[in-house]
Amino acid sequence: MEVVTRGERRRMWSDEQKQLIVAEAMQPGALVTEVARRWGIGTGLIYTWRRQMQRGELGAMPVPAFAEVTVAPSSPMAEAEPLAPPPEMSVLADDRDVGRIEVALPCGATVRVGRDVDEAALRRVLSAVRAP
Repeated sequence: MEVVTRGERRRMWSDEQKQLIVAEAMQPGALVTEVARRWGIGTGLIYTWRRQMQRGELGAMPVPAFAEVTVAPSSPMAEAEPLAPPPEMSVLADDRDVGRIEVALPCGATVRVGRDVDEAALRRVLSAVRAP
């Protein structure tokens, strides 16, 4: 006797579902393996869909949100009376303070970094403090 079985039917995912899954996997702190397990797919499929999104084949790639940056001209009063750094930032009050970057985020958090900050580290910090 010969038994012929059919393999499991492939699931069909809409572009919207693919975008949702990829967006979930790209959230800060998300693990692709957990997202894949939750949706019942392989991790390779998520990476394939992400590449397709980057190429514009599944719609637009989600654009990261950035805070508005305003550069104000310095006033004579500001130059005459420098602001004292907050107590928790007193370490930066010496010559290393030159070139310091301060980012005020819409969620109310303020991130201050020196001029020699590592880009990857700054990206991780900004991802961690962004609004939910």
